[in-house]
Amino acid sequence: MASWRDNIRQVEPYVPGEQPKNTNVIKLNTNENPYGPSPRVKAVQDNEDLLRLYPDPTAGALVDALAEYHGVDASQVFVGVGSDDVLAMSFLTFFNSDKPILFPDITYSFYDVWAELFRIPYKQMPLDENFRLKIDDYKGENGGIVFPNPNAPTGIYESLDHVEEIIKNNPDVIVIVDEAYIDFGGETALPLIDKYDNLVVVRTFSKSRSMAGLRIGYAISNPELIKALNDVKYSYNSYTMNRPSLVLGVESIHDDAYFREKVGQIIATRERFVKEIAELGFTCLPSSANFVFATHESIPAKEIFAAAKENNIYVRYFDKPRIDNYLRISIGTDAEMDVFVSFLSKYVKEYK
Repeated sequence: MASWRDNIRQVEPYVPGEQPKNTNVIKLNTNENPYGPSPRVKAVQDNEDLLRLYPDPTAGALVDALAEYHGVDASQVFVGVGSDDVLAMSFLTFFNSDKPILFPDITYSFYDVWAELFRIPYKQMPLDENFRLKIDDYKGENGGIVFPNPNAPTGIYESLDHVEEIIKNNPDVIVIVDEAYIDFGGETALPLIDKYDNLVVVRTFSKSRSMAGLRIGYAISNPELIKALNDVKYSYNSYTMNRPSLVLGVESIHDDAYFREKVGQIIATRERFVKEIAELGFTCLPSSANFVFATHESIPAKEIFAAAKENNIYVRYFDKPRIDNYLRISIGTDAEMDVFVSFLSKYVKEYK
């Protein structure tokens, strides 16, 4: 074997949800928003300058819009190509200790991939029997902490008191709270930014703002940590955000009424869906996200997953310890969820 192979970085890559080639499906496997973005976004998307001109490397207009929306200074906002980019930059910037970083054992499966890629030592802390964080596990010596709230794939939200307990007990390391799903339930950790100088809150446009295809994510923290993120970004690629994302992202921020209407609609559909499938023998973990994590009393999740796929309904199945009998089901439109419930009703009745 050629010796150059010894110097190639080997990693186990992140596996995203399946993107079916057939468009005639009900796609409930990647937590996309079933509704389109704000009409304001659609009104400006045909502007030819969106593609002709270079983007602003500082992403100034989007940074300013986000700062105004969240009531912070522009120096406290960092934007990137989806929250994945923001999180990866955060790992690279903040997790440089010889001590292991900590995150849950059941969580967003990109965390261990980034840790391996950047050669960051890490420990996965087991969730308790109810799939909740064990707060005391995060009080020991470590090189940093990251966790989603609400968690993925469980959808469970940890109270702000629990989040603050983790932050205040780790003053010497950076704590990243990944709030990709916070708009669908729970209280944001953003008010804690002014209280703790080691907190970074990461958000995304992909879920609640229906803009997964444009890849817009951002972090809010204190100016010192945001400067550190920007220094790493400019050392890597100054033009990380494309011009359409910057312009259309600003338009989305400026239509708060539409944003809140669609989020409310998804929450209402989620609650109705949970009640309907409970009558079919399903139990769902308490969800504060735009998906539910469901298990059936007698039918293996893997079999339901396969049968649904055969009927052009895609949900997410994780063949992993402790969660291999659960399905993660994104919340679609009322009509899509009605079709899925109809399928489940028939499948459960006929299952032998």
